[in-house]
Amino acid sequence: MLINRMPQKTWQPEGTVYGTLLNFRREWDIRAPRMSEEPHKAPPKAPVLYVKSANTFNLAGNDLLLEDGIKEVDVGGTLGLIVGEAGQVAAGALLCDWSVPHMSYYRPPIKFRCRDGYLALPLQTTPCQRLSEWSALEIEVRLNDAVVQRVRLSSMVRDMATLLADVSEFMSLQPGDVLMVGTDCLPDGTRPKARHGDRVMVSAPGFVSLQQSVRLQGGVA
Repeated sequence: MLINRMPQKTWQPEGTVYGTLLNFRREWDIRAPRMSEEPHKAPPKAPVLYVKSANTFNLAGNDLLLEDGIKEVDVGGTLGLIVGEAGQVAAGALLCDWSVPHMSYYRPPIKFRCRDGYLALPLQTTPCQRLSEWSALEIEVRLNDAVVQRVRLSSMVRDMATLLADVSEFMSLQPGDVLMVGTDCLPDGTRPKARHGDRVMVSAPGFVSLQQSVRLQGGVA
């Protein structure tokens, strides 16, 4: 019998993608002593957000291409909450929020985060039944098959429900928008680094894994 196998549609966001800074306790504690210094003079009272523009969307199966002069990137394994009707979370997706290494995490440095292809997307999303079911989720980040980070959502400053509620206090999330819960740092305050030729995998129980290779434009190391 002949079976007609249609190609699986590759997912990409239909709305705006928002990232969240300083939403994991480890990084908050590391940076807390500087939060009262100039120019901010106080810790942030609301979620610190930035937009991951559409040029960053990198569909499943594509490589991350490093521009000339960029030798390494920060790996940002995270969970994206996909908004449905009435502001409720309809689904989730594992993402990799790539960034050129930089020092500032208080004021979003767009030129380091919004380069072409700097948001790795999975093939498909995972429907959300109850948001609380993801509260203990652990995201595993592998670099060339070696585990380099485990991101525990239980260590967030704002859990997912609180983050959504606090964001909704000052802006409206529309159906199709994606709110990333943030990326965690390593014990020394840095993030895992990937370079030309590296392979990165982001995975978590119940979710479609994300895999992407990194290479220089032109393929010359």
